[in-house]
Amino acid sequence: MTPDPATAQNDKSLLSASESDARRNARTSGRERMAFLETRVHEKIDDYEDYRFTLLESRALNIFFDLAQEYDNVFDLYALCVLVPKIFFQKQATLFLIGKDDRLEWRCSAAVPWDEEPGVVKEPPLVQMPTVRDGRFYIPIKGNRDLLEQMAFSPKRAVIGLLDVTPAENLSPHERLFFEKYANRIGFQLHNRLISTKNREHLQFIRSLVDDIGHNVIVPNMYFKLFYRRLESKIRVLREISTQFAEFTGSCTIDDSEQTAACKRLQKEMDYTYESLMEQFREIYRHYEQTSMFLETLLRRGHFEQGHYVLEMQPANVQRQIVAPQVERFRGRLGERGIDVVEPEGKQLDPELEAEVDVGLISQVFSNLFSNAVKYTREVEDSTGRRKYVTYGCALEPDRYGRGQDGVRCYVFSTGPNLTPQEADRLYTEGFRGSNVQGEYGTGHGLHFVREVVTLHGGEVGYEPVEGGNIFSFVLPVRKGSAAGA
Repeated sequence: MTPDPATAQNDKSLLSASESDARRNARTSGRERMAFLETRVHEKIDDYEDYRFTLLESRALNIFFDLAQEYDNVFDLYALCVLVPKIFFQKQATLFLIGKDDRLEWRCSAAVPWDEEPGVVKEPPLVQMPTVRDGRFYIPIKGNRDLLEQMAFSPKRAVIGLLDVTPAENLSPHERLFFEKYANRIGFQLHNRLISTKNREHLQFIRSLVDDIGHNVIVPNMYFKLFYRRLESKIRVLREISTQFAEFTGSCTIDDSEQTAACKRLQKEMDYTYESLMEQFREIYRHYEQTSMFLETLLRRGHFEQGHYVLEMQPANVQRQIVAPQVERFRGRLGERGIDVVEPEGKQLDPELEAEVDVGLISQVFSNLFSNAVKYTREVEDSTGRRKYVTYGCALEPDRYGRGQDGVRCYVFSTGPNLTPQEADRLYTEGFRGSNVQGEYGTGHGLHFVREVVTLHGGEVGYEPVEGGNIFSFVLPVRKGSAAGA
């Protein structure tokens, strides 16, 4: 007996993106976080009391911060790093950053700007702690540990550079403390600036990649359709030859029974070859159509330009344009694993149901659900014996989003053990995989993709443990202009 989704407690099982995100991040509540930050503010007040920075030192830090925010050119930042010690404290400063082979490379000094050759510069020691040596104060510049993975290189112990301050023989402990704190501020500004530069380069690469994809992938892929049509015409020629052969042998008088039998065998083989080729052609062509749609949908220029999935909404017959192609696409893979496909009955599937959706993305939502069914459907025992099967459905939910605001609920059911409540809570989060994976390959991204696409449509995802298996579902709003069951 297939599960009736109408009896499922949809309101309780549906998880919006914001709800599941909040649940995942509930380890620290907003109130707890506020209390923690309030404590940190008071700790910093105490720290600055201990620092006892002079008015001149405080101004130096403030002016460096203000000007670092004012100018976004990284070379201006290099100059500010070395000019502040010179102007405020009459100290010569030189800025080094980690470069190739984890070596310190000269960037700028108060005497020589970044765009001039500094001459022979002795590479300073890459110290991990502030160090006075040979009349110089070497201060390691450290980046933000939480952002280190975004750097173009992997700095050791978070050190991304070095500030060389001279003369340093007579620096008091207080002055050393000031320059250490100053180097910390340099590290924060430099790290953000380097990441910003890397991100701009990344965006430029993505724009170029989009053009390359269009030129080298999408357009050439369109020619495959022409090749498939030519192949189909050649296969149909075989049918014509078979027909002509049948007509020819039928009009000939052959007294030899062996020759007659041979002609019939040849005719049968030609018919069989034609049917087999045409069946394989249709399967390959269906696969090509789905793969092409997925390619063109996922590699859509707007996604890259906007930084998120951009929907291309259009009215669609949910069953004919979305569900049926995915069922046929996975029917063979399900069969290979001994999984039956139980066709939905009655109101579980409305063949005339329409909704305004992004056909390519919602098709991939169904593709992900069926892909999971292939991997995780397990055998159960019911009134008919032991069996392993999936079923599916799409139906209208009147007033789902309020009076006159209908929804379309779609689901995929698969037999097998239920998920635990803890697993159900994390089901649609990135990287999550349940305890039932049993060696099946996966990344934990599929259901996260489902949630992301459904949420972009203004819908909700859901999970329902039922007797004998699990229902994975989603609801989409029927937008104005869409006809449901018309």
